[in-house]
Amino acid sequence: MFGRKKKDPNAPKKVRFKTIRDAYSLARKHYKFVFLRCLAVFTPLWGAGIGIGLIFNRPGYAAFLTFPLAFLGAFFYFTRLAGNAAYASIEGQPGAGASVLMSIRKGWTITPAVNVNKNQDMVHRAVGKAGVVLVGEGGHALRSLLTDERRKMERFAPGVPIHEIVIGNEKDQVSVRKLQKKMKKFAKKLSTVQVRELRARLKSVGGLNIPLPKGPMPKNMRMPKPR
Repeated sequence: MFGRKKKDPNAPKKVRFKTIRDAYSLARKHYKFVFLRCLAVFTPLWGAGIGIGLIFNRPGYAAFLTFPLAFLGAFFYFTRLAGNAAYASIEGQPGAGASVLMSIRKGWTITPAVNVNKNQDMVHRAVGKAGVVLVGEGGHALRSLLTDERRKMERFAPGVPIHEIVIGNEKDQVSVRKLQKKMKKFAKKLSTVQVRELRARLKSVGGLNIPLPKGPMPKNMRMPKPR
């Protein structure tokens, strides 16, 4: 009666299936004939494998070996479609930058909306071995928010490298699609101990609880590597 509930052995499979189903639904909103597109990738790959097998008089064996490779190729293409569709679905929405930042799996501690004005211009803070990265998204008033936040960081964390990113598609800005790639480019300047101390120091300088658009990929599915 009071025993522990038995874990469903099929739970991980159900979560994985739901993830793929959600990604497929998202891709269909932005692309036509998603299944046929993936099939158009799978068929030539598998056909090429069978063709190589025919040369060596082993078509059945080649088909068996190349089927998983062709499937992986089609699935990789599908994740690209789903990832691009997800980026398109959040691009331009307030908090889109925070949504992308929070999907980074490791290396950064993200605090969204550490500074926001009435026009929904906002600054997010990322803390990692590269130091502090202030990511701003919004309009003309964004520069003053970034300046205020930089001064605050210089006061709370003197000597720590501080970087700024402005999200957008204009010159000297970084698009939502390329934000993760930009974050990876920052040189690591702090040790693990220093990062831990910095996080503890900035813990009291939190952000606001704002609604964020859904992340750029459904949960548990990897985002495509930015080009």
